[in-house]
Amino acid sequence: MKLLDERIWPLFKRHWRQTLTYWSVFFSFGLCIAFLGPTVLDLRCQTQSTLQRITWVFFCQQLFLLVGSSTGGLYRKTLRRSLAALLCCTLTISLVFAIIPLCRHVALLSVAMAMAGTAMGVIDTTANLQLVRLYQKDSAVFLQALHFFTGLGALVSPLVADPFLSEGNCVQGANWTTNSSSAWDLQHLRSSLVGQGTPLHNMSQYPLHTDGVVVTRVSFAFWIMALINLPVPAAVLALMRYERLVPCSSSQRLLDGEQLSSAGDGAQGHVSLLVCCNFAKLGGRPASFFVIHALGGAILFITDGIIGSYAGFVYTYAVSPPLLMGHRAAGCLDSVFWASITAGRLASIYLSCRYTAPRLLTFSLTGVILVQCLLIIFYTSSVFLFVGTCMLGLCISSVFPSMLAFTEDMLDYKGCATTVLVTSASTGEMILQLLVGLVIHSQGSYSFLLSCTVSSFIGFGLFLLLLYVQRIHRSCQSDSCQDTDLKERPQTGGS
Repeated sequence: MKLLDERIWPLFKRHWRQTLTYWSVFFSFGLCIAFLGPTVLDLRCQTQSTLQRITWVFFCQQLFLLVGSSTGGLYRKTLRRSLAALLCCTLTISLVFAIIPLCRHVALLSVAMAMAGTAMGVIDTTANLQLVRLYQKDSAVFLQALHFFTGLGALVSPLVADPFLSEGNCVQGANWTTNSSSAWDLQHLRSSLVGQGTPLHNMSQYPLHTDGVVVTRVSFAFWIMALINLPVPAAVLALMRYERLVPCSSSQRLLDGEQLSSAGDGAQGHVSLLVCCNFAKLGGRPASFFVIHALGGAILFITDGIIGSYAGFVYTYAVSPPLLMGHRAAGCLDSVFWASITAGRLASIYLSCRYTAPRLLTFSLTGVILVQCLLIIFYTSSVFLFVGTCMLGLCISSVFPSMLAFTEDMLDYKGCATTVLVTSASTGEMILQLLVGLVIHSQGSYSFLLSCTVSSFIGFGLFLLLLYVQRIHRSCQSDSCQDTDLKERPQTGGS
């Protein structure tokens, strides 16, 4: 705690407005990322579409989240541009929540989810990048807290939606009973859709009607979430006013705000932030510079892919042989997993004060492998599945913020590593999840654990390779500094 008192706390007091704003923005991100699974059956009724069609909105959200993540780095040239992007994106999320109840066709719902996904991707990249730029070598602690607020938002949105979800079939017709799909079947189906996966196979066994009178109250849940999210863009606007970046201010105050954003909050300005992304200057970079980007992105591709795959398919694994768990108990696994991730990120705030990012990553990735191996060994135990799910969430929770802080530290906080890592993580969450789903469909539910375990070993091997490349990169930087000193040393007369 001495480190917290002497370094972290004074830094936080100096930048508390910016930090709290970025944290609140990530609460908005989490609020948006977790609502779709529990509400998708009611949205199917609202749009009067088949289950196969409505589940494509999962893919639409993930695809445009990837697009937003990859383009989010375009807004980092100035603080004003970054905050303006965050303001637009958080307002977009509230707007999407408000208009979802008005989407009576699955195509309109897909457009709304594309807007939300793009906004989430921009938030993911921009908020991470601004916190790294603000705190640099001390950013690990604040990044852990940032991702804790993602988990907090992801826990809130299902709680808001739950009272408004339909108990039975929410499309009623005159020529058939309302119990044609029992509440038990709908609960089973809802639980299988709670994860972020897109389980498009084996859906024909559920006879869900599309024609009839729509009876659902889920609109109230979305309007409540829109109201809950409104303080977030208000906080961003307040920060813009504090930084004198509001467009309605006088031109002199706006110029002062631009100068503040370029020179303040750290030793480096926005020019140096873009050095590593300037293609004209990439020729002088050592090969280790590019390898670090690739390895860091690959590790997050795998670990975020494991998170998405586990959340998406642990229910399917639990209700299948040999476990054959009850649907109500199996439906709790996803909530346990996300709750443990949130708790792990909260604990990592303290751990980041005591241990370096490489140590945390070593512990986390080793723990992920051990838990996955134990899950394979005790694959017939329902009790250990709950224990292992909790342990896995705790171990894997700190990987993303720790890897982001570690990679930016190796690359001297040039900034574009954040864009690469966030985009890689979003890509892995989408693609690896799809690949695991295909393996489960062809090889059976047991292949779910095996796929995640193999991915864990690959991720740990890439991390060991990253540590080796880090040593090479430091040597290259030392040699480069020595060469520069020799070239700049003034020539002296001599014999």
